[in-house]
Amino acid sequence: MPLYYIFHKPFQVLSQFSAEGDKRTLSDYLPHLPKNIYPVGRLDYDSEGLLLLTDDKPLTHHLLDPSFAHPRTYYVQVEGAITMKAIQQLEQGVLIKIDGKQYQTKKAIAEILAVAPDVSERNPPVRFRKNIPTSWIALTLTEGKNRQVRRMTAATGYPTLRLIRYAIGRVTIVGLAPGEYKLMNDEVKQLLLNRS
Repeated sequence: MPLYYIFHKPFQVLSQFSAEGDKRTLSDYLPHLPKNIYPVGRLDYDSEGLLLLTDDKPLTHHLLDPSFAHPRTYYVQVEGAITMKAIQQLEQGVLIKIDGKQYQTKKAIAEILAVAPDVSERNPPVRFRKNIPTSWIALTLTEGKNRQVRRMTAATGYPTLRLIRYAIGRVTIVGLAPGEYKLMNDEVKQLLLNRS
């Protein structure tokens, strides 16, 4: 019977169990998991939010294969008062560089959040600059290139300050504080694959 865990990865934690210098890893938070449980995909060291860990190889393949284009939603705090023009650019797709080559991102769903999302304070906090406003947006992608969200917001002129993966399909981090995890049952597959 496959096992499914969802984990709220904190800031500055590697999405791996193996040690790398003195950086924190998944082993610091999930030391008792069976050895054949692995994260599906990754979140950058300086990103936060939802990480799925499982030993279900077919599900892992389905979630990582770009041809299945499953949605992932991010809450992104950007520097500056983001404009509707920038939001439209994010939705239509922007040119970013991946491995030194130009890449046109696929269509996305983007919206300005009028109120900051209900998320935990980051430790350490985002640098505050009194004379430069920040904005929160929700961005839903169906692809996952390396540092894609950061590259996309930078391409529109609004660098990312804080990046939290809020959801994969219909599974969210609601109710999980940074560093907390939850064992899920088999029904999580339907939520991850966004099926009713």
